[in-house]
Amino acid sequence: MSRIISPSVLSADFLHLGRDTEMLNRSEAEWIHIDVMDGVFVPNLSFGFPVLSAIRKVTTKVLDTHLMIVEPERYIERFAKAGADIITIHIEATEDLPAAIRTIKACGVKAGVSIKPKTPVSAIVPYLDDLDLVLIMSVEPGFGGQSFIEGSTEKVAELRREIDRCGSDTVIEIDGGITLGNAGEQFTAGCDVLVAGNTIFGSDDPTRTIHDLLRA
Repeated sequence: MSRIISPSVLSADFLHLGRDTEMLNRSEAEWIHIDVMDGVFVPNLSFGFPVLSAIRKVTTKVLDTHLMIVEPERYIERFAKAGADIITIHIEATEDLPAAIRTIKACGVKAGVSIKPKTPVSAIVPYLDDLDLVLIMSVEPGFGGQSFIEGSTEKVAELRREIDRCGSDTVIEIDGGITLGNAGEQFTAGCDVLVAGNTIFGSDDPTRTIHDLLRA
């Protein structure tokens, strides 16, 4: 299994987003996590196509784009054109998940599906053969800075067992409350990618924190 850090720019300094992106370019982070919120699926708003396009122009990192929006299939093509490398939608946000996955892949980008804390791993298992990534939310989506929900590590382990059982290449990602204190547990449980926001951007030395997360 791989070890990848995907810093969430939701926690970056929006007045100096270019500076923070350049910092990530110099770091060991392979991905950059872009949280898109619509104020409907989650009770908050964030950024959309213009910010994603701006970041795309100044980085070659994988843009790991997480759509926390209703009817995500309406916007998939536009996010792909804006520069997303991975588009992750919520199983709870679409009425036709297989069609949405097909739309993502037709755009030439990798397809991910996320599950909220109360959604069981069993809900995503039927789709594993069609997915590049499953994102387990370890906080309620919509806000940064929340504490890790107990039981999320067990969901990672359960998903890893299911992926290994069916022989899928699906990558496991976890997002929410990731710290230096619990990062190692996620990797041990079978996670491939850790999303971290405040832990990285709130650090006195973000590049060192990324280094330490990878080795937790």
